Amino acid sequence: METVKKILLIEDDLYTRELFEEILKDAGFVVTVALDGELGFNKMLEGGYDLILLDIIMPIMDGLEVLTKLKSATPKQKNGPVVMLTNLSHDPIIKDALSKGANGYLIKSDLTPETLVKKVRGFLE
Repeated sequence: METVKKILLIEDDLYTRELFEEILKDAGFVVTVALDGELGFNKMLEGGYDLILLDIIMPIMDGLEVLTKLKSATPKQKNGPVVMLTNLSHDPIIKDALSKGANGYLIKSDLTPETLVKKVRGFLE
């Protein structure tokens, strides 16, 4: 039997967070949420996530700061890929995130429930 994949969703926007959480849970994933970068970073340090969806623009600590801090940290358990969530498609911030260790990005405004699940499964393979 295939093990259930664990996803950490770090997103400050309530609507987006609840929507993505529901879509991913309906698709059979275990979803943990964090409301800002600092909480998300602390969960990343615990580790054990198969995939991390990390919003770029957030209060307290943004996604780029999280990636920077993660470089000098060792999670208790290994995490899977980090995928940035953004509404900025041609933004230099995305290049910056990829150079800091992100494995890809998703444009939130382009995602339907089906494409979100499909892309998440793609990152998990």
